[in-house]
Amino acid sequence: MNPADVLKYGHFTVLKTLDGLPTSEWLTSGVCGYWSVKDIMAHLASYEHWLEEVLAPFAGQKIDMPCMTQMGQIGVEGFNDAQVEARKTHTPEAVLAEYNAIYSHLAEKVIPGVPAEVWSKVGTIPWYGAEYALDDFIVYGFYGHKREHSAQIDVFKDRLKSK
Repeated sequence: MNPADVLKYGHFTVLKTLDGLPTSEWLTSGVCGYWSVKDIMAHLASYEHWLEEVLAPFAGQKIDMPCMTQMGQIGVEGFNDAQVEARKTHTPEAVLAEYNAIYSHLAEKVIPGVPAEVWSKVGTIPWYGAEYALDDFIVYGFYGHKREHSAQIDVFKDRLKSK
């Protein structure tokens, strides 16, 4: 498996899903629970930041770990809510720009620094599960996650068309 490609295709899926959706509809709630498209994108941007924190040490990079710290303090659901709330005053364009910028940073500066043999080494992220490797985390925690939220946005877009 090529984790960089898996992440790229997940990213492209999100962008393709957003294509044609007017930003005026990004604030409509109910796309995923009470979240809007903007909230979903804020959530996905925060996960990209989290992914940087997970991968950077494997790429030999030292960075602060605010996402990991916050998740440890308030749990995943609390993290999700706090991260979306932190971007409430941001425009849809700003949230999308943040998402794209952190993905580009990961693709260009972090992912290439992770040695090939590390991606499939079981047990490298024991907090995720001792039986998993980084490439598992990428597929389940990021590719699948983006596909799930993209499907929710697609359903929302279908509802808009039927109005």
